[in-house]
Amino acid sequence: MNFQLLDHFDQINAGEWNGLLKESVSDTPFLRHEYQKLWWERRGGGEWKDARLVLIAARENEKLIGVAPLFIAEYENQPALLLNGSIEISDYLDLIVRADDHSRFLSGLLDFLASSPALDWSRLDWYNLPDDSPTLAALKAESATRGWTHREEIYRPTPRIALNGSFDDYLSRIEKKQRHEIRRKMRRAAESDLNVRFVLVERSADIEPELNAFFDLMTHDPGKAQFLHPAMREQMTAILRAAHKEGYLWLGFLEIDGVKTAASLNFDYNGKLWGYNSGVSRAHMELSPGWVLLAHTIQWCCENNRHEFDFMRGDEEYKYRFGGVNRFVMRVESGERK
Repeated sequence: MNFQLLDHFDQINAGEWNGLLKESVSDTPFLRHEYQKLWWERRGGGEWKDARLVLIAARENEKLIGVAPLFIAEYENQPALLLNGSIEISDYLDLIVRADDHSRFLSGLLDFLASSPALDWSRLDWYNLPDDSPTLAALKAESATRGWTHREEIYRPTPRIALNGSFDDYLSRIEKKQRHEIRRKMRRAAESDLNVRFVLVERSADIEPELNAFFDLMTHDPGKAQFLHPAMREQMTAILRAAHKEGYLWLGFLEIDGVKTAASLNFDYNGKLWGYNSGVSRAHMELSPGWVLLAHTIQWCCENNRHEFDFMRGDEEYKYRFGGVNRFVMRVESGERK
C-alpha cells in the first residue's frame, strides 16, 4: 500500500473519494469530499486560526484504498493531529476506508505519520468518532503494540430515533404522555385559524432565500445568534449550498399565516435524516411551532421510508421526549510515550 501526503483536496477526484466513502466504515455527510474541502477552506468558520493540512491517501495498483483527512494544529499546548472537520460543526468523523482494508490501512497510516520528518506532531486527538467505529478498537490495539499512551472517552451523546413503520407506529413506541402531547400540539396547529402548514423546500428551488430565512430563524435564539458570526455563517452557507447541489439537503419550514415561523435543517443521506440545526421564531409560541415542525419532520421520515432520525450531538431534553435513544461520539487521544 502506497501512502502519499497531498497538498489539497483537488488531488483526489471527488467522485473517487465519495465512491470509496459509500463503501467505508463510516459513511456520513461530514466525510464527503465537498464537505471536507469546504470545511478546510474556512477552517470550520474560523475555529482554527493556524493549522496545516495533512491529507493522506493510500493506493494499491492505483486503486484508492483509504483516505485520512487530518490537520496539525497547536491544541492543549501540544502539536496535535486532528481529524479534518474537528471539532465544532462536524458531528461524525472517521477515516475513509472499507472494513476489509481498515486494519492494515490504519497500521500503515501510523507508520507513515511516525516516519515523516516534515510532520511535527506529538499525539493524535480524534474527536467525533462514532461509538461503533472500528477505528476505536484498532487504534487502541495499535497504541498498545507501539507502546503509546492511549485514552478514550465519551465526547457527546447523539440521540437517535429508529423508524420502521408508520407515524402512528412511531408514536405508539414513545412514552404515553409525550405521545398525547405531540398529537395535541399537531391537532391544535392544524385546527388553528392562522393556516399553519408544513413546507418542504424542493430540490429545484433557489436555495439562497431559503437559507437566509433559515439563518434569520436561527438568530431568534441568543446562543445560536452568537454562534452564527459572519465567518460561521459564510462557512455554513458554503456547506449547505454544496449539500443542496448534491441533492442531500433537507430544509423544511412551518409557515403560520404565510410567514416562516420554524425551520428544520437536515441532511437526507443514506436512508435517514441527520438533524443538523433548527430555528424558531418567538411569534406564535402558543402553537409550539418547533415541536409541531419536528413532528412533521418525523412523520415525513415515516412516510418516505427513512429508517432513522439522528438528532446528532447534544442532550437537549426535547430529543428524549420525542423518543431519542443515546448513542455517542468518542474522543481518542493516542501518542508516543514521553
